[in-house]
Amino acid sequence: MTVDLVVRNSTVVTPAGRTPDAGVAVEDGRIVAVGRSDRLPDADRVLDAEGNVLVPGIVDCHIHNREPGLEYKEDWESATRAAAAGGVTTVVGMPNTDPVIDSPANLELKFERGEASAHVDFQSYAVVTSENLDLIPDIDEVGPLGFKVFLGSTVGDVPPPNDGEILEAMEKIRETGKRLGFHEENGEIIDHYTERFKAEGRNEPIDHSRSRPVIAEREAVERMITFAEETGARIHMFHVSSGSAAEAVGRGKNRGVDVTAETTPHYLWFTEDVMREKGNVARVQPPIRDAAEHDRLWEVGIDDDAIDCIATDHAPHTPAEKKVDDPFGNTWDAISGFVGLETEVPAMLTFVDQGRLSLEEWVRRHSTRPAQVWGMYPQKGSVQVGTDADFTIVDPNLEWTLEDRGELHSKNCVTPFGGESFTGKAIATVVRGQVVYEDGDVIGESGYGTRVDVD
Repeated sequence: MTVDLVVRNSTVVTPAGRTPDAGVAVEDGRIVAVGRSDRLPDADRVLDAEGNVLVPGIVDCHIHNREPGLEYKEDWESATRAAAAGGVTTVVGMPNTDPVIDSPANLELKFERGEASAHVDFQSYAVVTSENLDLIPDIDEVGPLGFKVFLGSTVGDVPPPNDGEILEAMEKIRETGKRLGFHEENGEIIDHYTERFKAEGRNEPIDHSRSRPVIAEREAVERMITFAEETGARIHMFHVSSGSAAEAVGRGKNRGVDVTAETTPHYLWFTEDVMREKGNVARVQPPIRDAAEHDRLWEVGIDDDAIDCIATDHAPHTPAEKKVDDPFGNTWDAISGFVGLETEVPAMLTFVDQGRLSLEEWVRRHSTRPAQVWGMYPQKGSVQVGTDADFTIVDPNLEWTLEDRGELHSKNCVTPFGGESFTGKAIATVVRGQVVYEDGDVIGESGYGTRVDVD
């Protein structure tokens, strides 16, 4: 028997454990064997992992690919090129584009653009606003991964529904079986402090962070959990930035609410001191928190397991929009967000190297659990016979520094991770049996990626 692809000489790591001197065999885009290297069949192509680690393909369930309408920042092609280079095999796009993904037609447009140019597999969320509650069943027919509500002001200025409309949306989405995620910040609190700080002339980058206090995040988490408890909806908290919010998620889980949550490498890596060191380059919403909240996020979110997933909130903007030439200038003239697709795996592997979590725990949160939370498992997020042959090969010992953000593959590459040093990196990315990244080059074809089907 000869198959399409065999990967040999790796340590295969899943949440269940690790198998040394092992690999996988692939035929027609599916895994047909997992086992010891010497027991795998012959193949048209053999990829020698040279003793490195093979994990189920990384799933990033939170990126802003900016298409349609904002392609000058990023598009499906450039975002998924960055994903491939970062070891990410599946991405999920956010709906605050132009037009906003708030109707069946706009969701179809986003999918069509992805099918035309993506390098890796993809999905998208649809947004819920005051204007499209009656469209939720029709949007669901098109096949989004889930739905999203922006509770506070953010890039794109998508207005939030009121609380009654959110309750109604939860009831409607519960009937679809999908999950509803939130940008969980109380908009009234944020707007109050933003206007107050502007009037007082508080214009430094740290002032943006202080205008979005932890209470705005924690209150929004607790309110949405209460609503979900009432309606029976399945909900998700995007980009949890603080230990206080993670604690609220944990309390919801303990009450039996179907609430899941994600955090990002930048909240786990930095404290708010980065605002004083790198200025508006690190401006993001919710903001990066102080050391106490950062440490509590690790303790409650990671060690106590309140956080399910790792994602990036990958959000490209131009250097001009980020005020790179004047990073400590008036923060209200800058925009929030930065790229992350090519630093998420190195950051998490660095935490593994530091002993903050095991390889198995990293894989669970960065591949398996996101796929489970969003209904893609075991097609994605696993190394099992019969599933998609998505996997990431990493060198967990490679020491390197991101010295030049121009090395990255996004259209715009501003990131506070510039100048940071890592231990670990993706060295090969395989999507449905095709090697799309190897030896430092994206070799997969634009348009190879396809939409992930979900029930």
